[in-house]
Order: sequence, then C-alpha cells, then structure tokens
Amino acid sequence: MIRLALLRHGHTGWNRLGRIQGRTDIALDEEARVQLAGLCLPTPWDQADIVASPLSRAVETAKLVSGRTPETSPALMEMDWGTWEGKRGVDLIADPSSGFRDIEHWGWHFRPPGGDSPDILRRRLLPWVASLSRDTVAICHIGVMRVLLAHATGWGFDGPAPFQIKRNRLYLLEISPSGWRALPEPIRLEHRP
Repeated sequence: MIRLALLRHGHTGWNRLGRIQGRTDIALDEEARVQLAGLCLPTPWDQADIVASPLSRAVETAKLVSGRTPETSPALMEMDWGTWEGKRGVDLIADPSSGFRDIEHWGWHFRPPGGDSPDILRRRLLPWVASLSRDTVAICHIGVMRVLLAHATGWGFDGPAPFQIKRNRLYLLEISPSGWRALPEPIRLEHRP
C-alpha cells in the first residue's frame, strides 16, 4: 500500500480576488509566504517524497513547508480552464451565456471553453499515481485534489462533494491493488518549532 498526501498551494493574489488561475503561473503572495514559512510537515510526512506541480505557487509552497526542493511533475499541474482563466467565477455565473456552472453540476465531462474536463485531468493523474513507489506528499492545486479525492470516494461531480478542501492540511489517500481509500480527516500542518 502507498499513501499519498495532498496539499494545496498557498494563497496568491488571484485567489484573494476570486480569479480562476488554472495553468496561469501566479506566484504566492507575501502573506502566504510568511504564513507558510512558519509551518512544516508533520511526522512521518516530513520524511516522505515531495513532488509538486511545476507552477511556481506549488513549488514555493513545497520548499517552505518541507525545507526541500521538490521533484516536479507536469501530471500535477492544475486543470486548464481555457478562456475562463483570469476571470472571476462570480462574474461568469452571472452571465448566462458563459456556460459556467457550479462544480456540483459538472459531471466528469464538463469542460470550460478550450480547457480540460475533470475526466481529462483524471486520465493524466492516474498513471502518475500508479508510478509511486513510496509515501509521497503532492503539493498541487484544488482541481487536482478534487479529481483525486473524487476518484477515491466515488463522487462524480454530481451534487455536493463529500469533502471540503482547506489550506494547510494534508488530505490522505491509501492506494493499494484492491482500490483507493480517502481517509476521513485531514492532518494539519504543524507550526515550525
């Protein structure tokens, strides 16, 4: 059995403005840097492999909380939001012609114009997960986390999610030949001594 811990990157200016980042490489903001510099991975996750999305917000988060330069994997990049990147979800939902809808009404095959569906992202992520050989912390994006947690829990982007993703917490998956299991409670990052 392999355990995979998922950690969302710290805040960026676009997060705080409610802008969809997708693959746009937006850096952490200064407040996030200060907060993350005071946190660290709890034992035994401080000894696990560290892999990050190649986007700078994930790489910097990984360095701050682990004290190590992570490996990077393009499989962990956020889903491509196409023409919606840089726009605010509240503005898109207010415009009926945009095609935007809440995540609870996506299904696996909903796609932003010119972007990825959750299923496309899942097909990119599953081979990466299958390649893991030891416990790993993946510092990534909310879209990546949603897809992996949905795969583990059986949620199909159809109705309320059975999980809520918060920052500064590790979301744990146990992966074995008999299947995937999402552990019910995330683990908080610890304050650096």
